[in-house]
Amino acid sequence: MPSLRMLHKMPFVVSGGQVTVFDHVHALDMSFHLNRNTGTLSRVLDRGNRSISFVLNAMVFNIVPTTLEVAVVTALMAHHFGPTHAAVVLSTIGAYTAYTVGITQWRTQFRRDMNRLENEASSKVVDSLLNYETVKYFNNELHEGERYETSLTGYQKAALKAQTSLSALNFGQNAIFSVGLSAIMYLTVQTISTGEATVGDLVLVNGLLFQLSIPLNFIGSVYREVRQALIDMEAMFALRDTKPALVDSPNATLYDPTTTTVVSFDGNATNTASAPTDITFSDLEFAYNARSKTNNEKRPILQGMTFDVKEGQTVALVGSSGCGKSTILRMLYRFYEPEKGTITLGGRNIQDMTTQSVRKAIAVVPQDTVLFNESIGYNIHYGDLSASWEDVIHAAKKAHIHDTVMSFPDGYDTVVGERGLKLSGGEKQRVAIARAILNKAPILLCDEPTSSLDSHTEADIMNNLKEIGKNRTTVIIAHRLSTIQDCDDIIVLHEGKVVERGMHAELVAKGGRYNDLLAMQRQSFLNDDEDDGDKRN
Repeated sequence: MPSLRMLHKMPFVVSGGQVTVFDHVHALDMSFHLNRNTGTLSRVLDRGNRSISFVLNAMVFNIVPTTLEVAVVTALMAHHFGPTHAAVVLSTIGAYTAYTVGITQWRTQFRRDMNRLENEASSKVVDSLLNYETVKYFNNELHEGERYETSLTGYQKAALKAQTSLSALNFGQNAIFSVGLSAIMYLTVQTISTGEATVGDLVLVNGLLFQLSIPLNFIGSVYREVRQALIDMEAMFALRDTKPALVDSPNATLYDPTTTTVVSFDGNATNTASAPTDITFSDLEFAYNARSKTNNEKRPILQGMTFDVKEGQTVALVGSSGCGKSTILRMLYRFYEPEKGTITLGGRNIQDMTTQSVRKAIAVVPQDTVLFNESIGYNIHYGDLSASWEDVIHAAKKAHIHDTVMSFPDGYDTVVGERGLKLSGGEKQRVAIARAILNKAPILLCDEPTSSLDSHTEADIMNNLKEIGKNRTTVIIAHRLSTIQDCDDIIVLHEGKVVERGMHAELVAKGGRYNDLLAMQRQSFLNDDEDDGDKRN
């Protein structure tokens, strides 16, 4: 009855473990996700979840009943035939168990190798399929097949070793049981010859031992499978035990972008001198780890970066690639922590506020838009799941994607495909903008919001962003300097530092770094126009 009562709870125990680990993976920091492999991570979670279910079932339905059966058979032997018979039974079971445990321990490495090689094979499959277009562009289908075959060959070799060792385990188990059975039969025949037992007792002993052989073989198999399941669970538990690099401090308070009043952890209220969405970056220093597996050096990105953004302003960050523009936005969103310096919102250090409350106040249009393999409506609605459908439509219109969506046969129910590959780059970017519009957060971060748009749509989107930004604090990263000339402030970055700041006309008049970038961009456009003219001629 206890087993039956437990039966209906097992799916909930297993699913609870799945959700816990899944939630934990989402809670891990950006550095973990930049280094993870999706295929490997998926296999780890799948194997771990199946193993938890198997171990629970084995404990309840196999190990406990078999232990009781062994105890009953041993007691019957001792009662009817004396302690010698019982000792032989216990010795046989002990030898059987010790051999099973020892060989299974030896086989553990084979299973770990199988898991590792299966992870590699799975990661290659996922990586290849995610990059399907790249494979086609370079006609490398054969190469991908060879890579996968190489991974499978390694896995098959490890599986062969595991199967060979399993045969050795089964042979030894059968040999031990046969020796024990022979010893018991010999003792019983001796007792019959002395008149202490009857032929019927011989039949009883034989029946009891064979009755015991079935659960013993089963328990040996179960132990082997449980041990294998525990190995499969190792990686998942290691994943669960991984600590995120960014953790809220115990005294962290909520960030409220609607008020200057700050309520501390102990309940005391104070007012800050800054507006709620004022942003200040003070003397920031940050470096990424070198991308080499053998080099532990860091690559400096920010070197004393200092500037501020006032509430309601639209500020543009410009500069050459690698100068730290995207890193700044990721730090504000708390994907990374600065190695030195502070970032404040409304006059408060963001490290003194909960990460979730800070992120809730920020809407983001990322540089690379990746969509869920769901409908267009779902992907826009993802910006604010509590918003009404009318709000979704309004945001789509503001982002100039509504008419395009309505031209599709399924409208907003059109599934965009994995990573949004059924949509063009410009369509994906407009979905991302619509999401940010729907979010209605008081702070808007745009990382190249129009990089995949044509000039006409780009102008419309920038006008809408200006309109939206009137009631928001907006930071825009842009390579096309023509799109940010009307910004309240333009901050020019170079080699991790602020080298110029001002409005477009002021920076042009200075003739500095901004003017050089502008001149290079104009020259690039002229060269493109000349190339187009040559092609037409």
